[in-house]
Amino acid sequence: MTLVRELVRTYQAFETFAIPDIRHHGFNPAEFDVLVTLGNTPGMTLTELGDSTLLFKTTLTSVVDRLQKKGLVNRVPCQEDKRRTYASLTPEGERIFEAIFPAHIEHLKSRLGKIPPRQRDRLVKAMRELRSHLEV
Repeated sequence: MTLVRELVRTYQAFETFAIPDIRHHGFNPAEFDVLVTLGNTPGMTLTELGDSTLLFKTTLTSVVDRLQKKGLVNRVPCQEDKRRTYASLTPEGERIFEAIFPAHIEHLKSRLGKIPPRQRDRLVKAMRELRSHLEV
């Protein structure tokens, strides 16, 4: 349980540090995740978007709906396969992405950037190894 406890505490510490900055930009974490995932892309299917975000697929539709109502995301049916829908940022969504994403990266770097590169590489390797034991 020591490993699980430390994993949870680490994630909670990350959220405590990162989420206020996301909220400062006017988004909740799920909306921010979709916005930055679609940023700098021509768009992607909702399936691809679900696979690329940290969201449960059941949450994705409502998040995309909210961003669409805010005028930040477009939804376009695929002409070749009516079962597929593409999501992309609107020009306003792109403008917001370009304004807030670099600022958020700088916010993260203010703490995570202090970790020496070799130690950061070891941490990434350890987390990937841990994930490999959890994935089916």
